Amino acid sequence: MTTTLNPADTSTWLPLEGLAPGFDANKAPHSTALSGREITVVDGRGTRIVHRFDDSTVTWDYRPGADDSTEAASDTDDYEAFEVDDELYFVQFHHRYLPNEAVSLILDLRHGRSLAVISDILPAPEQGRTRVQHHFAPGTIEGTEVTGAEAAPTTTLIGRRVEWVYSEEHAYEHVYLSPRWYSWQCLAGPERGLADTDENSVWEVRPGIYVFAWREKVIPCASVTIADHRDVNAIRSHGVLFGLDESGEVPTHFTFGAYGRLLSTTHHTPELEPATFGDA
Repeated sequence: MTTTLNPADTSTWLPLEGLAPGFDANKAPHSTALSGREITVVDGRGTRIVHRFDDSTVTWDYRPGADDSTEAASDTDDYEAFEVDDELYFVQFHHRYLPNEAVSLILDLRHGRSLAVISDILPAPEQGRTRVQHHFAPGTIEGTEVTGAEAAPTTTLIGRRVEWVYSEEHAYEHVYLSPRWYSWQCLAGPERGLADTDENSVWEVRPGIYVFAWREKVIPCASVTIADHRDVNAIRSHGVLFGLDESGEVPTHFTFGAYGRLLSTTHHTPELEPATFGDA
């Protein structure tokens, strides 16, 4: 598809909803494996969140710990769940009571661990900050045996160049530059020819399986994805895009999936290694 966008004029770039038609063609099917289960997550602040799943909705109860300033709340939201690996699920829901917030919840039932990524749309633009921010909260699943390593930031992807195919029409490449930055380029689709460098965060949840979250500065949106890189020739990801529509007022939220493959890996001179630039 040939783009009519002007790459040099960011005012002509597509709004978030402009990607949506067909962008989710490679999305995995929704899993109902969590239906009928009650899963309680406790994070390092002592915050306790009970989740009760049925086939398509999750009823949750949020009780903040001593170090958590968030108000207590409870509600029922629609959700989607994707099976990433055996007993590892990516759960995504957009709050009805708080439309500027979406939750990405990674549940590792085998190891009794969790990682919540909260995507938060700021009330107004702030100098030096992307409009959508991410907050990461690793935790454990109450009543299960906790094994393995806690989810944590990683620099493993730095230097990799990966091609991602989201549909027959949509394809991008990512270059993972440093703990804070990555570059993307649209190879096919309505943004073909566009490219930028944006903020990112990468966390490892199991060996070879990573949460990759990015925050765009031109379009007021951000994404949380989880990708299985164990076979670099057959990478599989599941994700969500969340941000504001063209009006700049209405939250937009949709899930997607992609197939990827490693194109190349850059190896830097040790003393110039970007992985040592600092924390994400």
